[in-house]
Amino acid sequence: MADDFFGKYVQILAVEGKTLDYSIDCYLQMIADVNTETLEFLRTGKYTSSTFDEVNCRVYARPETMEYYMHGLLLSQFLWKHHYQMFDYFTTTLPRYAEPVKSYLEVGVGHGFYLSRALEVLGDKATLTAVDISETSIELAKRFINDGRITYNLKNVFDFNNGEKYDFITLGEVLEHVEDPLSLLVKLNTLLSDNGVLFFTTPTNAPAIDHIYLFNNVEEIRDIVKSAGFKIASEMSFLSEDVSVEKAEKYKVAVLYGAFLKKV
Repeated sequence: MADDFFGKYVQILAVEGKTLDYSIDCYLQMIADVNTETLEFLRTGKYTSSTFDEVNCRVYARPETMEYYMHGLLLSQFLWKHHYQMFDYFTTTLPRYAEPVKSYLEVGVGHGFYLSRALEVLGDKATLTAVDISETSIELAKRFINDGRITYNLKNVFDFNNGEKYDFITLGEVLEHVEDPLSLLVKLNTLLSDNGVLFFTTPTNAPAIDHIYLFNNVEEIRDIVKSAGFKIASEMSFLSEDVSVEKAEKYKVAVLYGAFLKKV
């Protein structure tokens, strides 16, 4: 899977006159940011930003920051064990729900990696729609997935309403980026068809330059899911470090949580 990805990714970089060395520099810059944020998190117990306006000025509205951040996140898909494990969980589980899916929505398209997998699984039998607040993210996703079957929307999902209900919605690592994750899940509940499925991921204790909502543990995530009117059909958690669960809790090691949800 990594070979297929990097073969395509290097070609995309070449079109822009860049090499994989450029991406490695982006990844290292992202790691430096994470290290700085982690030190502050361990000192204070809080993320350095707490409002969308803060991270918008700091990250989303800065194309140069978004550029290295998105390329760094792309490499993390294979270099970070828990990112790969979660993508593998999505990849192996999505086909179970694919048959009745005629419409697919992805909120927070990021680098387009999950969207590309959905396109492979669903093919021509479903319409695919992507919504993201970042123009940089959408442009990177378009370069990675040059396919006219996907409709991209540069918009805040809270302002998105085309009157359609979706059979499958993907929300990959977005809840930690918003001030009120419950409101976001409630919004997606209104966009999901009655028998639809929502797949989402979000981390606990994961300081980053654009993370504003802190989940302290997986149980807090489950609670917010239930409050939004969902039930859990399947779930997985992956530790970001090779430590015991007890040590992860003690030292606030990040856990990446993912689940397939149905309406109650």
